[in-house]
Amino acid sequence: MMYPNIPKMKYTDTGNFFLIAGPCVVEDKVVPFEIVEHLVEVTERLQIPFAFKASYRKANRSRVDSFTGIGDWEALELLSEIGKKYNVPIVTDIHNEVEAEMAAQFVDVLQIPAFLCRQTSLLQAAAQTGKVVNIKKGQFLSPEAMKHAVDKVRYFGGKDIMITERGTTFGYQDLVVDFRGIPIMKENNVPVVMDITHSLQKPNQPAGVTGGNPELIGIMGRAAVAVGVDGIFLETHPYPLYAKSDGANMLRMDFVEDVLKRLLVIHKAANSTIE
Repeated sequence: MMYPNIPKMKYTDTGNFFLIAGPCVVEDKVVPFEIVEHLVEVTERLQIPFAFKASYRKANRSRVDSFTGIGDWEALELLSEIGKKYNVPIVTDIHNEVEAEMAAQFVDVLQIPAFLCRQTSLLQAAAQTGKVVNIKKGQFLSPEAMKHAVDKVRYFGGKDIMITERGTTFGYQDLVVDFRGIPIMKENNVPVVMDITHSLQKPNQPAGVTGGNPELIGIMGRAAVAVGVDGIFLETHPYPLYAKSDGANMLRMDFVEDVLKRLLVIHKAANSTIE
């Protein structure tokens, strides 16, 4: 297994895959704490390396009236508080060069949204913060093309990089995952993560609200672990139906432990020695 170089990430000595998980966005000052507390408890029990993810602001929204956040500084300060209180690394999205410098003051991992993974100036800004950079693979890119995104971050001084697969556009309103891309992207010598929630989105719906197939989250995770991903990314919420962003493809929080236990079984089998 390959792990991102994050000092606060525990249990990497277990050899388990790591987990990046949390709500889609900081939607208030209560729910993120409820989610991280549950995730810390579960991952400590299962000894899975864990980083908490939440966007401090959602910039890519279908409709002008969609929820975007509680305020940038308020959300970033809350994420920093979570990181310190629970001693976990924090992951959040950035969307431009100014945000890279701003968010780096509060979090451990800067995440490049899939639609922005070719933006050279954004990759440069993220690299120059010295933070870990997680590049989400564009829905429009081949696995081979992600080499260039990784090379850009390295060229500008970034040393700790991850790639996250999140599906490829298939028609107007669907995504598919080609699992051949996992070993291809691992050739960049960086940890490769599988986003098992966003890869099940049904984007571009006429109503302007993204759909999804959350009933397939466990299946997507089992397939990813079987082909050798280093990490799993998932979004979770106590009540996905009422989440203010991406609720249609989130995993309900009380299902997380069962899904992870099943993934650990597959991981053990996939990494066992045949005699």
